[in-house]
Amino acid sequence: MKLSLLLWLTTLMPQPVADQACLATTVYLEARSQPADGQWAVAEVALRRRDRGHYGDTVCKVVTAPHQFATTTTSGSFEISNLPAFVKAWDVAGNSIHNWQLPLAQRRMLVPHADHFATTTISPAWSHNRPSVTIGDHAFYAVN
Repeated sequence: MKLSLLLWLTTLMPQPVADQACLATTVYLEARSQPADGQWAVAEVALRRRDRGHYGDTVCKVVTAPHQFATTTTSGSFEISNLPAFVKAWDVAGNSIHNWQLPLAQRRMLVPHADHFATTTISPAWSHNRPSVTIGDHAFYAVN
C-alpha cells in the first residue's frame, strides 16, 4: 500500500484506530529494522509530543506535522510492502497507546523525557550538548 493512501485512509477512521494506524506507520517508517525497544521508543516520543500538545492533539497530527517524522519526509508513493514488519509496528503502536493510558507511575518508559530522536549517523543542530539515550541506531533526546 502506498504511504499517501494509508495516511488518507486514517482521515476516515475513528480516532483511536486512526491514531494506532498513524503510530504504526511512523514506527514502520522510522524503526522497522530496529529492535523492539527502539520501536517502542519511537512510539513513546510521538505519544509524549501528543500529550505536550506542541505538535497536535492527536497522534496523527503529531506524526504528520511538517518535517517532524518520516510520514512527512518520505515520498507519498513509498510502498509499505513488508507486511510482517508492519504487523509488528501495528502491535507496538497498539501496546504503546495502551501503555500510555496507564497512570504515569505505571507506564513503561524507555526514554523518559525524550521528545526528539535522530539516527546516530547524523547530528542535528538541536541535539548538540543534550544528553541522549541510544537504542539501536537512534539517539533519543529531551529537547523541549
